[in-house]
Amino acid sequence: MSRTLHLALSAYGVGGPGQHGLWKDPRVPSNASVDINYYIRQAQTAEQALFDAYFIVDSQFINAGYPAHYLSRLEPLTLLSAVATHTRHIGLIGTASSTYNSPFNLARRFASLDHISGGRAGWNVVTSFDTGTSRNYGLDEHLDYATRYGRALEAVEVVRGLWDSYEEGAFPADVERNLFLDPTKLHALDHVGEHFRVAGPLNLDRSPQGQPVIFQAGVSEEGRTLAAHVAEGIYAPGGSLAQSQDYYADIKRRAAALGRDPDHVVILVGASPVLAATDADAHRLSRDIFEADNDFDRKLGFLGRSFGAYDFSGHDLDAPFPDLAHLAEKGGRTRGLEIVRHAREEGLTLRQVVETVTEYEPSPFTGAPDTVVDAIEQWFTTGAADGLNLRFRTHDDLERFVADVVPSLQQRGLFRTEYTGDTLRANLGLPIPVNRYTREREPAAAQA
Repeated sequence: MSRTLHLALSAYGVGGPGQHGLWKDPRVPSNASVDINYYIRQAQTAEQALFDAYFIVDSQFINAGYPAHYLSRLEPLTLLSAVATHTRHIGLIGTASSTYNSPFNLARRFASLDHISGGRAGWNVVTSFDTGTSRNYGLDEHLDYATRYGRALEAVEVVRGLWDSYEEGAFPADVERNLFLDPTKLHALDHVGEHFRVAGPLNLDRSPQGQPVIFQAGVSEEGRTLAAHVAEGIYAPGGSLAQSQDYYADIKRRAAALGRDPDHVVILVGASPVLAATDADAHRLSRDIFEADNDFDRKLGFLGRSFGAYDFSGHDLDAPFPDLAHLAEKGGRTRGLEIVRHAREEGLTLRQVVETVTEYEPSPFTGAPDTVVDAIEQWFTTGAADGLNLRFRTHDDLERFVADVVPSLQQRGLFRTEYTGDTLRANLGLPIPVNRYTREREPAAAQA
């Protein structure tokens, strides 16, 4: 089976990480992050360009130093339910925490979005990056890494079990037989595990794609293990071409070792293309964008996010970087521990760490349209990605990509020229999961 490039669009309203000053751009409405019409317009533009999915990130803790988009934004599933009624083909992927949600509520909300959209829903499973989230849910401390990821794996298993509550054909609605429900096709889960006790069944039938698609993102050992076990789509961290190739090969290898088909794990690398008429113009624009957001105090404040929203402002900027490994353990551990290790090995001060971790590095997808197309093709064909999860600063930037890059990708035979399916699974080339109870019944029927 020939591979097809996949494209997703990620929306950040008035500006997420690396876009702290975007709210000052006159092309961006100051209420973009809470204006449903802004999201609908983006999704419709992406759908016209035949994108696979529209992706909404989320977190549930803020302080005044967070990016503008984080400070006031819509809840993902509410947002995507509205977008669903204004689109027909594009997948709708929302982020929700397995740490701070019950599996039953997650199952019901995503199954509802799947029905509303006609089988286009996806769940991006996160364990919650911000340690301060715990205090919004009545807990004194954030759960440790092992507990969060163990809980996440069990949560996905429970949610999938609840999505199988009804087999196909459970609702004959036969008036002559006075039979609305076939009770033999309704199943209670009765799950009892380390983290959850959930009886079920879920009070919602299966959607046209069987189950919403499971997405996940993570670079830690625990994150990669979770991805290999449950993810059907992965939001990869990016980095260099070589780093992305290593990550891609590792995840595919782990999935295969678990008996999964590696082709059924679609890896999307995060990308922020910068387009201009020439390569030189694009690199100048990229540098200008960086300098517009190059505020030291803001960067110092945001550094604390990898350490549980720690406030670095009380430290001497020119003293050795403080050893905060214990804070990273419950926050953004992979990133935080890497910062601590690098600072220790290089003898860096706090000021030097801030400058080092936020130094200018242009996107590999920067240049004239043909240059960007060449880069996308290279990443796709050399085993670095199955596609891209795209971020654009403005709607104008999205439209330029759609007009100048997508047609070239299509001409090279890399990207679709029409939607061939009506569900997210179909467009990603993923199979419809067989209901577990149907699967159990089939061998018994064959032996009878």
